[in-house]
Amino acid sequence: MGISWELAKALPKTDLHCHLDGSVRVETILELAKEHNVTLPKDNVEDLRAYLTVGNDCESLVDYLKGFDVTLSVMQDYESLRRIAYELAEDAAEENIRYLEVRYCPTLNQQKNMPLPQVVDAVLDGLREAEKKYNIRTGVILCGLRNINPETSLRIAELACAFKGRGVVGFDLAGAEHGFPAKDHREAFELIRMNNINCTLHAGEAFGAESIHQAIHYCGSQRIGHGTRLKEDGDLLNYVNDQRIPIEICLTSNIQTKAAASFEEHPFRFYYDYGLRVSLNTDNRLISGTTMTKELHLASDLYDLTYEDVRSVLLDGFKSAFVNYHDRTVLINSALVEIDDLIKKDKAKNKKK
Repeated sequence: MGISWELAKALPKTDLHCHLDGSVRVETILELAKEHNVTLPKDNVEDLRAYLTVGNDCESLVDYLKGFDVTLSVMQDYESLRRIAYELAEDAAEENIRYLEVRYCPTLNQQKNMPLPQVVDAVLDGLREAEKKYNIRTGVILCGLRNINPETSLRIAELACAFKGRGVVGFDLAGAEHGFPAKDHREAFELIRMNNINCTLHAGEAFGAESIHQAIHYCGSQRIGHGTRLKEDGDLLNYVNDQRIPIEICLTSNIQTKAAASFEEHPFRFYYDYGLRVSLNTDNRLISGTTMTKELHLASDLYDLTYEDVRSVLLDGFKSAFVNYHDRTVLINSALVEIDDLIKKDKAKNKKK
């Protein structure tokens, strides 16, 4: 049966795979569009939400990505970016996400020629503002895009180096997988590794296990975004398990993009049972129509997770955070105390029923 919605919301959580431009409030899109004279496909909250949020009838990853043209149209100035980042952290804090990593590709926010450092500063300003008000810690992951030239990825890697220690905690390679191999972007990842910066890659979502192999062995990926196709290569799966390389799983998104045919066929339960380090994540709160509460509740219900299973998955999220060892230990220990207390109370409440 899994855990209750109330417990799923109350438990301290992480969200390590969350795209800024896929997680904007619909109300904010409408307000900013009006302010900046941007034409939208729909002009009210209900219709625009229905237009942007994909269902399980989404045809592919490419189809899934269409809504980003709309969200990005209102993310082209400093104040808008600052506001959207703040609101995302605020929404995350409201459901007790204690650690949030926000990722985005800053070159996509340059339609009005805003300098790249300002694009990063705007998001960091919004996140810092939220951290002062709420019990949440945040970090930024800058993304290169597979389907844009490798030179652009190198520029973003240079930006990540410049902002290391100032809120940027990692580097990622996102975008369409098929036909755009990660190894073409090796130069960017060499720079990242030489500067001791964390990295994760989208891999094994829309392409096979070879994509994950390249992410790890050509690019030095320390985590894998999605990784649904890892099961196709048993030897690589064992390597990922042995090296404790975390898998950033996004259940709802994986069904919508057809990375997995159905929730029943999704490899989450197999990965967890086999011992892989798996975390649950939203991917895109708006586009996928989800929250971390929904993802945790969904996983617990679909895969019949016990209290102990839920505890383990949540801890995997905290263990996989791109923060220094000391701070990560503090995060883990604090979360453990709260998780155990909440589970103990929930068990006692259920016994009385």
